[in-house]
Amino acid sequence: MTTPVWDPAQYVRFVDERTRPLRDLLARVPVLPHPGEETILDIGCGPGNSTAVLRERWPHARLTGVDNSAPMLATARTEGEPTADYVLADARDYDPAPVRPDLVVSNAALQWMNPSEPEPRRGHPSPTAGEEGRADGHLGIVRRWAAAVRPGGAVALQVPGNFDAPSHTLLADLRRSARWRGTLGEDAVRAGVHPPEHYLDALVGAGCHPDVWETTYLTVLPGPDPVLEWVKGTALRPVLTLLADPADRAAFLAEYGRLLREAYPSGPSGTVFPFRRIFAVGTKR
Repeated sequence: MTTPVWDPAQYVRFVDERTRPLRDLLARVPVLPHPGEETILDIGCGPGNSTAVLRERWPHARLTGVDNSAPMLATARTEGEPTADYVLADARDYDPAPVRPDLVVSNAALQWMNPSEPEPRRGHPSPTAGEEGRADGHLGIVRRWAAAVRPGGAVALQVPGNFDAPSHTLLADLRRSARWRGTLGEDAVRAGVHPPEHYLDALVGAGCHPDVWETTYLTVLPGPDPVLEWVKGTALRPVLTLLADPADRAAFLAEYGRLLREAYPSGPSGTVFPFRRIFAVGTKR
C-alpha cells in the first residue's frame, strides 16, 4: 500500500467531527489501575487532537503519542498536546510491552494497516499476541497491544466502517478507470477494516472482556464541496501522494468532486455525511 503523506492542517479542518467518536469511545473505558498515575499510549496519534482528549480525561497520566508521520508529530507537540511525550514509529512495528501501559488507545488508525489476515472463526480462540503479535493484519496488532496491557487495564479502538459508502466506492471506481489506473495502480487506496465481531473475537482471545458496538453519525458538513474536503484529510491521502503532477491532481479532484456532489447533495443546513464507526474496548482480565 502507498504510504500516505499527511497534511495536519487539512486533517484538523474537521477536528470536532473527527474527535467526537473518540470521546464516545473513551466514555466506555473503565476505571484504570493506578488512578492518577496511569500510563497511556495513543497509537496513531496524528496531530495530537486525540492526545489532547486523553489529557482531559486523565490529567495526571504519563501520556505518549506514537505516529509514523513527522509532520503530524510536529503539530502534536506544538498544537495538539504539548505536555505529552511523542515517539516516531510505525504502529505495525511498535512494541508497547516494555512500557506496560494501563491503556492503549487507537483512534482511526488501524484501517491503514493490512486488514487481510485470515479471519478467526466464531467460537475458536484467536492466536495469542506472542504467537502472532507481528503477523500481517491489524487483528494481530490488537492482540499484541492487549498482551502488553496490565491486568485491569484496557485497549480501546475505533475505526471507520464506511468503506462501502459512496465516498469510498466512487474513489475506488475512479482509481480503476481507464483515465487513472495507470497512474494510481491497484493499491493506491487499499485500506480496510474487519466486521465488528472479529474485533470482539480478537479481544476475547487475548484475555479481555469485550465491549464492541457501532454507530453512524449523520454529520452535517458546511461549505462548498465539504465531502471532498473531508476525504482530502484521510481516505484521499494515498491518491494525493501519488498525484505529483499538479495538472493531474487538479483533474482528478475535479472529477471526484463532481461525483461526490451528486452522491451527497447540499441541503438547507449543509451536506449530510453519514459517518459509520466501529468501536471496541477490551478490559484485561
